[in-house]
Amino acid sequence: MFTPAKFYSFMETIDFMGKFTISKRTNGEYQFSLKAGNGQTILSSEGYNSKAGCENGIDSVKKNASDDNRYERKTASNGKFHFNLKAGNGQIIGSSQMYESEASRDNGIESVKNNAPDATIEDEA
Repeated sequence: MFTPAKFYSFMETIDFMGKFTISKRTNGEYQFSLKAGNGQTILSSEGYNSKAGCENGIDSVKKNASDDNRYERKTASNGKFHFNLKAGNGQIIGSSQMYESEASRDNGIESVKNNAPDATIEDEA
């Protein structure tokens, strides 16, 4: 039986699932963003010439997100922290926002690891 308690528990799970959104830039390129369950963008892609290329990028993020060795932790010249997620061939497949602290950046990495593998895809292009 699907009780109200089970329903609300299910809805909380839905609300906190990550999702990829595919969008089209004004220059005609496609890009994706990975958003955490709270709606915050935690990873963004470069531009792709085709939607299929963008979808392949999402597949690569899903495949590589759980491997800590795929994250390049960086410090910008302004002292802020960020990261890139790289594929097995070393190509950057996604970049983070800037963070005020190393701990916040590392939390961003953990969020990508937790959200990317099972994230849904929403096509807004």
